[in-house]
Amino acid sequence: MMKASISVVTLGPGDPSLMTLQTAELLQHAAHLVLRTWRHGAADWLKEKGVSFDTLDDFYDRYEDFSEMHTAMAKHLWHLAETAPLTYAVMDASTDGSVSALAKMRPEGASLTCYAGLSTADACLAAVPAEKRGEGLRILTATDCIHAVPDPRTPLMITEINDRILAGDVKLWLTDLYDDEMPVVFFPPTDKAVYKPKLLTLEDLDRQKKYDHTCCVYVPAAPFRDRHRYCFADLKEIMGILRGENGCPWDCAQTHESLRPYLIEEAWEAIGAIDEQDPDHLADELGDVLLQVVFHASIGESHGTFSLSDITTAVCHKMIYRHAHIFGNAHCTTPGEVSVSWEELKKAEKRLTTQADVLRDVSIALPSLMYAAKVQKKAAQVGFDWDTPEEALPKVHEEAEEVLEEMKNGRDPGEELGDLLFSCVNVARLSGKEPELLLKTATKKFMNRFDAMEKLIISDGKALKDLTLSEMDVYWKRVKSAQNS
Repeated sequence: MMKASISVVTLGPGDPSLMTLQTAELLQHAAHLVLRTWRHGAADWLKEKGVSFDTLDDFYDRYEDFSEMHTAMAKHLWHLAETAPLTYAVMDASTDGSVSALAKMRPEGASLTCYAGLSTADACLAAVPAEKRGEGLRILTATDCIHAVPDPRTPLMITEINDRILAGDVKLWLTDLYDDEMPVVFFPPTDKAVYKPKLLTLEDLDRQKKYDHTCCVYVPAAPFRDRHRYCFADLKEIMGILRGENGCPWDCAQTHESLRPYLIEEAWEAIGAIDEQDPDHLADELGDVLLQVVFHASIGESHGTFSLSDITTAVCHKMIYRHAHIFGNAHCTTPGEVSVSWEELKKAEKRLTTQADVLRDVSIALPSLMYAAKVQKKAAQVGFDWDTPEEALPKVHEEAEEVLEEMKNGRDPGEELGDLLFSCVNVARLSGKEPELLLKTATKKFMNRFDAMEKLIISDGKALKDLTLSEMDVYWKRVKSAQNS
């Protein structure tokens, strides 16, 4: 049985004069020639030369999803290649989805060879006005770009804008970072060797009269000072400017230690935004948290200790390793099973051989209530825990009695007070509550009641400093009763 063999050739944008001599030779001497579509200038040229060929145009009617269509095309082509060497002609082999599918589905021992040719992007780029060109270039097809991450720092050529709907999808993708009024270079449908570019605003990209597979748009790079929206790379660039030569004196003077309180503060402010259920505020506060990460990375880079790439590499390695049920051979079907797997992998990764090692691995830098709750959770993993909060509550009473005993005997109650707090954390944890947030809520409630009490006292023509505790308590109870009613 012969081994399947496919040669892929690039036809170019449309005009046969743009085909390479090699492509023309391969097309005319193909044992079996298949064009992706007859809607290309090469089709008429081949007819004139008396070269017979098949096309895959019927696939466009059978599939709505491009990915499924490309897979089906590749499967069909490999089947044809089993009987005779096949030459497959596309507009641009470097960006064609069916060619990518051919590579993914190549049978063992089969041959797939791609021959170079003039791409649509090459032809369009030559026609871009010199003043619009920038350094570097990213090339994407319209169907691929809407799934990619935009990078406004690099010029972009988007090819194969087949119809108005696809043009609208491309516009929406671009306007996530670019302004609607940003000038772009549009290349209307053509079958000529020379493209005629048209300057228009991004807003008008999906408002043109005609579209086909030869349509392209060139989007110049946009410096961050000229944009209304920004990406992660912009944040890194801004930080580099602030901490670079002639940068901001305050930013240049910072260290890991000096930024420590800001990292904690920004994290808690983000939590506050979550509690407010305000998406815009949360996005703003998470930006401040992200700034701290980039700031520390910049300091690390300046000292040669670590970089932003080290940070992303570390966390990606961790996420891949600890999600063995996704990236490995482990099997987890419930959140509980995932948690157990995560802890076991973490123990193996950190070489924690005993449960005491696991407890000691909890960061002591955490806020005290959070630290206590996390240590308790680790102990609970091996069954050292109460089953319910009701079972844990008597321990609070017991510790409170011990505090009282220390006080009565004139001894320092500090240690017993710590035990009391620890037992309260246990009850909160077993009740499914975060003790840190509970205490914060209780403190805010106290502040609100104190404010209301003081206002009542002032409204009666009195002042706090002139009242005894028992007199204040009368007002306190009035406020409490009013708020509870």
